[in-house]
Amino acid sequence: MTTFLLVCLCGGLGAVTRFVFNTSIQRWWDRAFPLATFVINVIATFCAGLAAATWVSQSVPESTYLLFVTGFLGGFSTFSTAINEMVSLARRERFMTAGLYLLATVAVPMVCVICGWWVGLACA
Repeated sequence: MTTFLLVCLCGGLGAVTRFVFNTSIQRWWDRAFPLATFVINVIATFCAGLAAATWVSQSVPESTYLLFVTGFLGGFSTFSTAINEMVSLARRERFMTAGLYLLATVAVPMVCVICGWWVGLACA
């Protein structure tokens, strides 16, 4: 029960952190491309790769991994918002931006997970 409550708490902290990042980025980015969500998901996927590598190399216990990845990063990352933004761009007939955003939202986080994994293994 303690782990459950801690994951919930970490998820809440991740959501608040996402709100702060999102608001901060949107204050100075006023273009069609949804940069705030993209940056948040790039950070989250890098951190997920880093956390996975440190857990696999047994540098951190499973409970810490769960709190960080399932809790904090689960609340911080926002792929559902990214999908919603793609649909919104397409509905406004910004097909090129929607397509680029789709490609970037799939490809870049994959690279970030791999980079995070490499950094995690190098530091472990």
